[in-house]
Amino acid sequence: MPSLHSPINIKQFEIIECVKNKIDTVLGRKQEPINIVATSKGLNMNSDTSPMASNSSKNTVGDNIEHISSALSKQSIKDDTILIRSPTRERTRSLNAPSPIQQFGPCGRIMKNSAMVMTIQDPASQRLTWYKPPLTVLVIKKVRDAMVIPPFIQLVKWFIHQKRMVVFVESAVMDDPVLTRNPEFGHIQDKLMTFSEQKDDLTDKIDFCVCLGGDGTLLYASSLFQQSVPPIMAFHLGSLGFLTPFKFEDFEAQVTHVLEGHAALTLRSRLRCILIKQEEEESSAKPSTNQLVLNEVVIDRGPSPYLSNIDLYLDGKLITSVQGDGLIVSTPTGSTAYAVAAGASMIHPSVPAVMVTPICPHSLSFRPIVVPAGVELKISVSPDSRNTAWVSFDGRKRQELCHGDSLRVTTSIYPIPSICAQDQITDWFDSLAECLHWNVRKKQRTLDELSDLSSDPYEETKNET
Repeated sequence: MPSLHSPINIKQFEIIECVKNKIDTVLGRKQEPINIVATSKGLNMNSDTSPMASNSSKNTVGDNIEHISSALSKQSIKDDTILIRSPTRERTRSLNAPSPIQQFGPCGRIMKNSAMVMTIQDPASQRLTWYKPPLTVLVIKKVRDAMVIPPFIQLVKWFIHQKRMVVFVESAVMDDPVLTRNPEFGHIQDKLMTFSEQKDDLTDKIDFCVCLGGDGTLLYASSLFQQSVPPIMAFHLGSLGFLTPFKFEDFEAQVTHVLEGHAALTLRSRLRCILIKQEEEESSAKPSTNQLVLNEVVIDRGPSPYLSNIDLYLDGKLITSVQGDGLIVSTPTGSTAYAVAAGASMIHPSVPAVMVTPICPHSLSFRPIVVPAGVELKISVSPDSRNTAWVSFDGRKRQELCHGDSLRVTTSIYPIPSICAQDQITDWFDSLAECLHWNVRKKQRTLDELSDLSSDPYEETKNET
């Protein structure tokens, strides 16, 4: 995988398949199948052959990088090397999206796939593996819900006594009067490690994370990790549960199964949102707001009675001005949240994309759009706007976007490794059916169930008269 400062040949990326198909013709001899991987030194070829063929591959594939370069020249392909580097941001690109990191917390990572080309994996091959046993676990429970307390105590006790793991909980949990009055909790209270969201950085301290609650619990867990995120297992103990596929009834077997490395992963992309105030840009100061969101960032008109007038830029080019109640910029995960309520399409979380959805636009032709995950969006208040705008990140940290301020949104390289109960496809469609009742309707009757269409439906009425 290329580093953050590696020169990446975009043109070569685009014609990789063409080169692979024409290698035999250009070199004039038969080659073994080749995987071409982007590395810090450029493009690297790895022969996906058996050990018996390794000696021959050294003399053919391994020494042919110069021949590939020559082949590119013969095909009159212009070498257009671009350094992906910016004074204000650093990000890497794969074929069609920023390249996510492969490690999650101190212990978790994606199982390496020998057939991986560049940094893009088949989503079905994204499976969790532990390269050392996880020792620390963060347990997050839904707040202000007495129904979650018994499962919370049961799970924490099991982690401490059965799995011998160090359990972290939020410091506010220790102040819950309903929990502290429970005698079962008193036996384990002193064995818990606590943290404060505002003070403590959990990066590289947590190996595994378990959420007990609804979708909001998973969103909160995402906010705690502004860089690498440990694998997250979410149990459905809330209201909707679109993002929480696990049932708590058999938690021992399910958690053990995950800790043994038998789990599929859904990499849920996040958005890096940087709010640059006008005075910060003029003084080149570090932006005070730099936030990762899992669902969406919302720009709206706030308490003003006037329409929002927001300029939307894509990679520095003005795309349109939004006149309406506001704008939603969401991830594929967030496409089934606020965005779908505003008329957007639902996108599978493995699709590398960013959704832009207007909120009540004052135009009948303004439809939601989907843009590639590798682009940068810039949002600012139009100079001639009658009012300012307001920004919120996953429904939190709401603040004003004034004239001269700008919000920059890119896809982060730090996704959420969400553990699947079954697999990526089954979990998503089960959630669509159970939570949103997607495509639910009364089934059409078959012809056998209908009455004889050849008979006169009014014949019985005629006979009565």
